[in-house]
Order: sequence, then C-alpha cells, then structure tokens
Amino acid sequence: MNDIPIGLGAQFMRHSPRFAVGMAFLAGYQILQRDIDLTVKDAVDEAVAGNTELVQALGVAMVVMAIFAFIIRVLSRMAIFDGGRIAEYELRRALLDRLHTLGPSFYGRMSTGEVMSRVTNDLAQVRTLLGFGVLTSVNTVFALVSALSVMIPISSKLTAAALSVLPLLFLVMRQLSGQLYTRQRENQEALGSMSESVQASIAGVRVIRSFGLEAFEARRFDHINQDYLTKALAIARLRGSMWPVMQTITAISVVIVFWYGGHLMLAGELTEGDFLAFYRALSRLVWPLIAIGFLVSVLQRGRAGYDRIAEVYSAIPDIVDGDKLGADSAAGSLDVRGLSFAYGESRVLNDVSFELPAGSSLAIVGRTGSGKSTIASLLARLQPTPTGTVFLDGVDVCELPLSAVREVIGFSQQNPFLFSTTVGRNIGYTLSEPDSQASDAIIRYAASEAQILPEVEDLPNGFDTVVGERGVQLSGGQKQRVALARAFVKEPKILVLDDPLSAVDARTEKAILETIDRQRAERGVLLITHRVSAASRCDQILVLDKGVVVARGTHEQLVAREGLYATFAEEQRIEGELARLSQAEEEALHV
Repeated sequence: MNDIPIGLGAQFMRHSPRFAVGMAFLAGYQILQRDIDLTVKDAVDEAVAGNTELVQALGVAMVVMAIFAFIIRVLSRMAIFDGGRIAEYELRRALLDRLHTLGPSFYGRMSTGEVMSRVTNDLAQVRTLLGFGVLTSVNTVFALVSALSVMIPISSKLTAAALSVLPLLFLVMRQLSGQLYTRQRENQEALGSMSESVQASIAGVRVIRSFGLEAFEARRFDHINQDYLTKALAIARLRGSMWPVMQTITAISVVIVFWYGGHLMLAGELTEGDFLAFYRALSRLVWPLIAIGFLVSVLQRGRAGYDRIAEVYSAIPDIVDGDKLGADSAAGSLDVRGLSFAYGESRVLNDVSFELPAGSSLAIVGRTGSGKSTIASLLARLQPTPTGTVFLDGVDVCELPLSAVREVIGFSQQNPFLFSTTVGRNIGYTLSEPDSQASDAIIRYAASEAQILPEVEDLPNGFDTVVGERGVQLSGGQKQRVALARAFVKEPKILVLDDPLSAVDARTEKAILETIDRQRAERGVLLITHRVSAASRCDQILVLDKGVVVARGTHEQLVAREGLYATFAEEQRIEGELARLSQAEEEALHV
C-alpha cells in the first residue's frame, strides 16, 4: 500500500474516473431539470390558452423526466460518495502503514488517544470533504449553469436583479470561512486531548482504583471535556449563524423576483409560464447557494482534519529499511562491535562488543538500568541501531530490510504486550492461520515449552479464553510466559529473551531454563537476566555496569574472580538458602 498517494489532490485524481461518472450524472440531472422548467413554461402557457390535450402530454413528459432525474440523482451520489469512502479507506490504510514505520521519537510526542482521534474523527472529515464536498461543489456549478440557461432567455433583466445579492453572499462566506478553519482546528485538537484522557483512564483503571483517585480523574476529565465543549459550542454558533445568513440573503433574492417579476408581467414582458419557469429555476439555484455555507464548513473541517493527519504522514521514521538483500538462509551469527547508544543526552551504552556464533548462547547480566534491555531492542532494531555496530551474518543490520532482520531475530520483551483476543491467538500471532488444526498443535506445544499449558487449560475456555485489554485477565507471570510461547512459535535463528523469568517462581524457572537449553540446540539464544542460575547455563556471560562491559567469560571463570558477577552469585546463594530455611520452618510449624 506504499504507492497510495496521500495528498487530497492526489486522492481526487486517483479516483477521478469514479468522480467523473458522478459528475456526468449530475450534469444529466441538471439538464433534465432545465428541460422540466421549460416544459412547465410551455404547459402553463398552453393551459392559459386552453390547449388541454397538449397540456396532458406535457404533464406526462414531466413525470417521465422527473423519474429519470430521480434515478440519475441517486446514481450521482452513489458514485461520488463511494469515491470519498474508498479514499478514506486508502488513506486510513496508508496511515496505519505509516504508523508501523514510526519509532520512539514519534510516539514520545503523540499519545495513543491523539493518534486514534486522527485515524477516526479527522479522517471522517476528509471523507466528507471528498464526498459531500465534491458533490456540492460540482452540483452548485451545474445548477448555476442549468438555472441561468432558463432564466437569461426568459429575462436578462430579472436574472440580473435576482443575482444581485451574490456579491454580498460571497463576502459573508469569505469572512466566516477563515474563522471556521481556526475554530475547527482547535475543536479537533480538543477532541484529540479528550480521546487521550479517556484512553489513559481505561488503560490505567486498576492503578486509579488502587490509589482511590477516581474523583481526581473525574475532575481532570471534566476540565478537558469542558474545554472540548467550549470549542464545540463556538463552532456550533458559527455554523448556526451561517444558515440564517444564507436564508436571509436568498430570501432577498426571492422578494426581488416577485416584486420586479410582477412588474414585468404587468408590463407584458413576461407570460405566466415565463414567470413560473423562472421562479422554479431560481428555486433550484437557492439550495446550492444555501449549500455554499455547508460547503465552506465541510471544506474547512476537511482541511483542518487533513492538516492533522498530514503530521503523521510527514513524520520521519527513526528506523528505516536497508536496501541490501540478506542471504536466503541465514546462519544466525551475531556480531556487536563498539555499540554506543544514548536516549537524548543520557548515554546508556558505551563501546559494547560481543559475538554470538550461530547456535551458541550468551547471557547478559547487570544491575537495573545497566543497559541490558536497550541492547535487546537495538539488536531487533526496535530502536535506531547505530550504523556499523551490529552485524548479522557479517552484514550490517542497518543495510538489511527490517523484515529480514526481524525474521532472523525473535524478541521476547520483559514487559510483554498481549492483544485483546484469545490466549491461542496471542501465542499463534505469527502464524498465518492461527485457528487451523495444524496451528493448534504448534500453539499447544509452544505453550507446553513455556510452562503455561496447564494454566491455560484451567482457564474457563482454555485457549479460547479472551485475555482482556492488554492481558488484564492474566497474572504478570502468565503474560510473560504467553509472550515467551509466542516467541517459540516464530522459530527464529536467534532468540533474544529479555528477562523472561522475572515474574515466575523457582520451580517454573527451572522448567523454563530446561526449555531454553533445548532451544539452544536449534538456534542461538541471547538471554538477558539478573539471575545467576539462568546465566550459568549459557556458553558465555557478559557483565554490564552503567552501560560498560566490565567482565566476560563462563560462569566458572566469573565466579572465580572478584567482581560484580561473583557478588551477584553470592547474594543470590544467600537469598536461596534463606528462602529454603524459611520454607522448612513453615513446614515444621504445619507439622
């Protein structure tokens, strides 16, 4: 979908055949309306003359033309409105594609609620612009031409008098349109803020309840809601004033026609049929002229909506595709050379280097905040990896397509994200048909490997149990193991596990470590952990402190030295002994 044009003009041209068909129908509709006007003129004049048979024939002709006009009018709306809706669909698809390419810097300044407001409300305004806006614009022009083709031949003087109010109309619309754009933009920004507040409140409902801050959140939302209401009412007043202004101006035109047209009839310059046909043509022109007020509103809302959407389209991705093709069958060797990285002014990694040969395992340990998780995200290119620092099978990952890198490197995050669907679909997310029988066997095996299978089977609907918003129905350890099973299903060449044992008990930890041992026989494993028992199973261990590699080696080598790793090992040995003593005391008390 990357070839979809995102500009309003480009979208109009893309769907120009559909719009052209709709315009052709509109032209046909206005031609039929003109013919009906002229037929009305002839019918009235013949009726005055007493030609009954001809009047009846003209009446039948008017009915037939009216039926055709109705059909053509419906078809014109179908063609143009469909063009607007298809454009909305394509723009929304292109917007989602763009959102998938944007990185941390974009989502750091634009919240989820704000993005949702633009994807829904603002795109709806663009759809209205490309649908109703196009139809009304074209129909106004065609109606003007059609009406004038009837009015001018009947009386050019009466036509000039009837249209003398147009300069006043356009002047008023010009004054109101600028105000409308500004207020519409403010209103849509206020709606985005309100959407952001609602989304945050729903996502954090448990935190709000646990601290008893429901009243505070209600007051905060009331303030945001009041701001939106104020801006919405300002637009309503402005748009509401357009209607009486337009009606007043067009009513002046009608008064002129009756006053001046009556004089012309009395003077013998117009027949009864002329006057009725002229008035009917003017009446057909009144609605398009009144619709100019709506059209201005639609144009300004559409412009304001598209300007907000364009901020997403124009955002520059932090992470871009490389143009170098990787090998069809990657071996899965990883080489990190002098990797340094900073979040703004805060440096978190400094000259980190290590190797992970294909099929081997490496553990990275360190204190909280030492940069372990940052390394994991950089390997999978979830952060902007510096050029010339991470190599996959000897090729700089920045030169490879993102899809190729992420096909080889599977990443299970420490704080897993679960979709608001079933357990089975979350585990089988990377499968093309997660609900098939073949996929079911893969999902169950992965769940067993991640030590979550018995707990899933105990859920009310097993693998068909819906986990709720971001997995709210599951515990932290269950969410972590569901995400681990999802990583196993993908079967990457390199499996990066970011502290997958932080929320499990000792017995489950032991079983998962045995699973990781089996995984090492099939793929490279990079294990980020704070537990020495887990790191000891890996071929090599890297010790980080404040973003710097302070030690590396096997478990036995690092324990034998004095240093951070040996300190971790001793602390965790003592914690383990204390835990066993505490458990023994509890068992003795129960006896």
